[in-house]
Formats: sequence, structure tokens, C-alpha cells
Amino acid sequence: MDWLNTISHTFFDIPSMLQVFPQLLTVGLVNTLIISAAATVLGVVLGMVLAVMGISTSRWLRIPARIYTDVFRGLPAILTILLIGQGFARFSQSIFGPSPYPLGILALSLIAAAYIGEIFRAGIQSVERGQLEACRALGLSYGKAMRLVVVPQGIRRVLPALVNQFIAIVKDSSLVYFLGLLVGERELFRVGQDAAVLTGNLSPLVLAGLFYLVITVPLTHVVNHFDNRFRTGRRRPAPPKSGLDELDEVQTPAPITLGSNT
Repeated sequence: MDWLNTISHTFFDIPSMLQVFPQLLTVGLVNTLIISAAATVLGVVLGMVLAVMGISTSRWLRIPARIYTDVFRGLPAILTILLIGQGFARFSQSIFGPSPYPLGILALSLIAAAYIGEIFRAGIQSVERGQLEACRALGLSYGKAMRLVVVPQGIRRVLPALVNQFIAIVKDSSLVYFLGLLVGERELFRVGQDAAVLTGNLSPLVLAGLFYLVITVPLTHVVNHFDNRFRTGRRRPAPPKSGLDELDEVQTPAPITLGSNT
């Protein structure tokens, strides 16, 4: 069957996969994880600032946070990456040299901050207001009550959503290749694409996709596990019953009362 041989050669050519495998492992995977982790850390820091600004009672803080979130969530990721990567290339060259690597991380972190800020804001606002009022009644200031009581509870509730956002950043890191990374800075998609051009088939790209699945699929199951655990809570097994407890549960017959004779 010619069509089966064509599909096998185009997508599952083992020699082409084995040839590009070392580069995907030592260059593509490492750079993908570095870009994703750095963008996530910066996004979490900026996202927390946006969340605090978003729940502030001051319009001068709340409105800029809202505008930032709407803009970076509304623009396509590739457009933001190109605007940041090409618009600030001259400033970046004077600091980091010709490499667009830092600008790619910056662009991804700015995008992630808009989503992470909304995640944090929803988590903080989901904490019962009585928690804050109880802290205020105990003499804690508003800032200390938020920092010590409300914010930690809100973060715990949104951990699954944060992991989901990291998965999205891992996949969006493939868009950084539009900035023209150096050879040693290529991520998984760029390594697979370059190898696909050289070999004339798509097997290296399929292998790059398998690397992405190795990262994202286990994280997805971890998210589902913790999400179910946070929703249902930890169920503690009932303590074993002793003999006395079983005797107490035995129902004794109700006393018989005789009616009065008339």
C-alpha cells in the first residue's frame, strides 16, 4: 500500500528521528524549559502585582491593571512576541547582545502576567470576607491580613490553574522562533523544523511534538489530581470501632408501660 508507505516515510521515519534526537534533548528541550520557567517566574511576580492592583479600592490602581489585562489577553501571542522582540531589539542589543532570547522571555512573561493576574485575583476574591474581618478584629492591618491570611489561601486554591498556565507557556514558547534565535538557543519547535527542512520529511517535527507531550501530558494529569483533591478534600478513614462502641450501638428495647385500668 503506497499511501501507508508515504505516511510512514513522511511522519515516522526512524533514521531521521534518531538523527535529530540528541539536538532535541540537549538543545531544544533545555531551552524550552528555560524559556518557560523564566517566563512563568516573571509572570507570577507581575501577575501578583496586577492582582493586588485589580482588587484595590483605588481607581488609579484598578483601572491600569484592568487595561493591561485586557490588552495582553486580547492580542494574539505571536503579535505580542513580534512587537516586543522587534520593537525593543535595539535596546536589547546594548544590554544582552544580538541574542533575542531575553526579549522572547520578556514577551512570554508579559502575556502570562495578564492571565496569572486574573487567576490570582479570582483566587483571592474567593476567600470568604469573614477571614479578613476576623483578622481586622484581631488587630492586624489590612496589608498584613492580606499577606498572612487571605493571599496564601487564595494561592492554594488556584494552584491547578497556575500549572495549566505553565502548560500554555510551554506550548507558546514555540512562537519565540519567529525572533530568529541563535543555533544554541533554539527551542524544540525550531530544532525540529530545521531538521525537517534538511531531511525533507516531517518526522523531526513529529518527534518534537512527542517531546512537548512528554512535558504537558503528565502535568495535565497532575493538575486533574490536585484539582479533584482540592474540590473533594482529603477523606480521612473512620477510626476502628471498639467493642464498647459496638455495645453502645446495640438498641435496647423500649420499656413497656402498662395503661391504667379504669
